[in-house]
Amino acid sequence: MPSEALAGMIDRWTEGLSDCPTAMPDLALFRREVPAPPTICLVEPSIVLVARGEKQMWFGGEPYPYDSERFLITSLDIPANSEVLVASPELPCVGLVLRLDLRLLAELIAQGGISPPAERSDDRGIGIGTVNPAIREPFDRLVALLDEPDAIPFVAPLIRREIHYRLLMSDQATRLWQIASVGSQSQRVAKAIDWLKLNYASPMRIDALAERVQMSVSSFHQHFRKLTGMSPLQYQKWLRLNEAKRLMLNEDLDATSAAYRVGYESPSQFSREYSRLFGASPRRDVDDLRREARGSRVGAVA
Repeated sequence: MPSEALAGMIDRWTEGLSDCPTAMPDLALFRREVPAPPTICLVEPSIVLVARGEKQMWFGGEPYPYDSERFLITSLDIPANSEVLVASPELPCVGLVLRLDLRLLAELIAQGGISPPAERSDDRGIGIGTVNPAIREPFDRLVALLDEPDAIPFVAPLIRREIHYRLLMSDQATRLWQIASVGSQSQRVAKAIDWLKLNYASPMRIDALAERVQMSVSSFHQHFRKLTGMSPLQYQKWLRLNEAKRLMLNEDLDATSAAYRVGYESPSQFSREYSRLFGASPRRDVDDLRREARGSRVGAVA
């Protein structure tokens, strides 16, 4: 089934929507009808497949473009900036995001019969792979399964398992082996990230976090920065600021309350760091986002 057929299925499910969750919790569809500048996002371990159009992820100051012939893969939670390069109302950029199951990857590796990759990866948590028929075809079947909701609990796990196997056979296999192998440096950094996501509002001691994941402080710093493009402290700050933004936008907290909620002791420091990340003060940024949202709703009605 060619990618245009996959694009057609996603077109149908996403009409009138930008992002579309599905009956499979680990699968989401997206649609973008105009090019858009980079927007800040936290990307979970996942594969992003574009069926039509072109997108680009910025990570560590470097662009990672992907389209119907190149997929984006991330092996752990990374802060990045997502950009839409090619899209139009007539031919929207459409695609899907499938969250990876690291336990399933580890299980497939442990079963044996899959040879470890000979080459080394660049030690980053993000990469671009080649879309070939072996990878595209199970995604076609997975999206087609949305038309058979009763079959999803029985068939989807089999297709997901095949997709993970195909990825371990792809040109991005090394990146996945590193994160799924028990005791690897990448897996230890992933455990540190899990702790940070749960405890972002708490004070952090680098030596204690490094000890928690059984790494020396210097090795922890080195591998954390390589994989995420940030230091552990920068990563925690990124989590705090984005959660504060969510609290102000969705729970109507003022900037000071949001700052204290996410672990800041100084509202003025929070405001400075927020402005540095988002390009505007907390109040102005949230007001602008709300105006944009109201404008989108009016446009949709019109």
